[in-house]
Amino acid sequence: MSPTAFKTSFRVSWTDTDAAQVVHFSNYFRFFERTEEEFYGHLGFSFNDFTNKGIWLPRVESFCQFKSPAKFNDLLEVELTVEELKEKSIKYGFKIFNKESAVLLANGYVVIVAADKQTGKATQIPKDIMEKLKPFSK
Repeated sequence: MSPTAFKTSFRVSWTDTDAAQVVHFSNYFRFFERTEEEFYGHLGFSFNDFTNKGIWLPRVESFCQFKSPAKFNDLLEVELTVEELKEKSIKYGFKIFNKESAVLLANGYVVIVAADKQTGKATQIPKDIMEKLKPFSK
C-alpha cells in the first residue's frame, strides 16, 4: 500500500537565494521543516504538543539530492510522506517540485527521534500522534 502524501505550496523568497540567484542548498532543509510544521497543523497538532509532553524532536539524519535549481519567486510544491514510522522515530520523505512546470527540483529525507527533554534519551512517540501519522506511512 502506498502512503498518502501531504502537499503544500509556497513561493521562494528573495532571502532564500544566493549570489547565483538560485535557492541556496541549505534552504531545502528549511523547506522540509516548514512542510513538516504545516503537516502537523493539517493533522491538528504542532511542535508545542511534543514540547508540552516533555519531548523534543532532534534530527539524527538528513539527506537531500538536488536535481534542478529553484529561483526567486518560483512556486514550489513540497510533498511529504512518512517513509518509516517506528516506536521512537519517524523518517519523513520529501520531494520538491516547481509547481508551475512540474519539474522535480530536489528529493530527500530526515530521520527524527522523539527524545525526553530531561534525559535526552529516545522515548516513545505519543500514541495520539502515532495514530494521526499512520495514514501517511507505508
